Amino acid sequence: MQYLADDQLRGRQPGTSGYKMAVDYVVAQLQQRGVQPAGENGTFLQTVQLRRAITEAGATLRLTPATGPASALVYGTDFTLYPNPEQPKTAVEAGLVFAGFGISAPELGYDDYAGLDARGKVVVLTRLEPTRFPDAVRLYNADLLTVLQTAARHGAVGVLLAAPKTTTKLPDPPKGLVSVLGADGKVVVSRSFQPQIQVAGFISAATLQRLFAGAATDTTRAMAALRAGKPASVALLPRLAATQRSRYQDVTSYNVVGKIEGADPQLRQEYVVHTAHLDHLGVGTPVAGDSIYNGAHDNATGVTTLLEIAGVYQQLKPKQRPKRSVLLTVVTGEELGLLGSAYFARNPTVPREKLVANVNTDMPTIIAPLLSVVALGAENSTLAAPVAEAARALGVTVEADPEPAQNRFIRSDQYSFVTQGIPALHIKYGNKTADGRNNLSEQVQKWRAVTYHKPQDDINGQFDFEAGKTYVQLNFLVGYLVANSAQRPTWNPGNFFGERFGK
Repeated sequence: MQYLADDQLRGRQPGTSGYKMAVDYVVAQLQQRGVQPAGENGTFLQTVQLRRAITEAGATLRLTPATGPASALVYGTDFTLYPNPEQPKTAVEAGLVFAGFGISAPELGYDDYAGLDARGKVVVLTRLEPTRFPDAVRLYNADLLTVLQTAARHGAVGVLLAAPKTTTKLPDPPKGLVSVLGADGKVVVSRSFQPQIQVAGFISAATLQRLFAGAATDTTRAMAALRAGKPASVALLPRLAATQRSRYQDVTSYNVVGKIEGADPQLRQEYVVHTAHLDHLGVGTPVAGDSIYNGAHDNATGVTTLLEIAGVYQQLKPKQRPKRSVLLTVVTGEELGLLGSAYFARNPTVPREKLVANVNTDMPTIIAPLLSVVALGAENSTLAAPVAEAARALGVTVEADPEPAQNRFIRSDQYSFVTQGIPALHIKYGNKTADGRNNLSEQVQKWRAVTYHKPQDDINGQFDFEAGKTYVQLNFLVGYLVANSAQRPTWNPGNFFGERFGK
């Protein structure tokens, strides 16, 4: 951790020399622990081509109402646009439709697109939180990528997301958004782009009001219906014309992939994947005189966990080796949108159908004794059983998520494997404390306020390394039990993610 979070690595931003230093260090540490290369061409590396796309100044959006003259909206106040990572120049003229939350789930008895013709149109959606669905359904359907994919599936050419409040600041990332390119220069992984969607962005609540002028309903009635769990889709009368330019910054980054080979002649062809992201935020806005975002907790702790797991495997006697093989995969671009893990899960360096489970490690937050844990995602599959067994062996309690509103299950690298149909989990701290107050989540929130994604997350911060040791042991045991089981993990019957992706 001390090396990975050192100032000389300059915050481990992908595409920088500091990130490459971290890659070289991880490779050397894996080699020292007897791990075999499992990347491309006999190496530990998988190349990931990243493209940062930035919306140029001068983007326009004009509305032509059913009657009266066209009017230009003001960038930054009325609207913002996502950059387009494939087309440097885009121009769209289209009609508009309002499609509520943008959810199309007829199997769940809800479809914002039912009876709505979105073909060739720009779909307008609210970013109100849908409340009628269970957490898993809500998280999946409210995710930007799902919203874009759903609109594209219904033939839309654009998506505009409406701010739910007049005070909501419109997103306009000054550093742009990052995607992964394939060998043909086309986008293969992105959380903010779909090729069919030529224009995507945000509009203010006031702009949404303007779009409803003359429609069969108004925003008050539409939002009331949506809050009541009923679709409120409607054709909108104005037409839209949008133009934008995007500029690009392309860099090469790397995932690191090592293998511990299993002992069973057949099952060694299957893999349990441990992941942790190596990247952090680089050098940025100074806070209290420090501009290097070292990322000691986020996620030097996670990478260290994987290296320590490799060390445990190195100590095993031959008869203790697991049946299946284990991949230790250190990924890039998590802070940019789970990009490295998504690229690996879609394009693994071993046959994809042989990946049986993912155990992810992201900022375990080792600031207090680890007495209880939350296994995010384990409830979706049979992975809950090895988690429970490993926790019992270490005297650790397994709890429900104390902070479900943080939506962490879809915000870290395990979600990349879930969307490829692979059962996955991410073990976080629980709420249990030694003094019996059981308020660790409150302590963590206070810690995060002054440390998370700030230069203060360095090696001089608050750590409980005994908790780190327990965390390593727990993650090792979970992966080991899965690797040694006769049966590969399966999705629970009727599970939302299993039904959505597991087939």
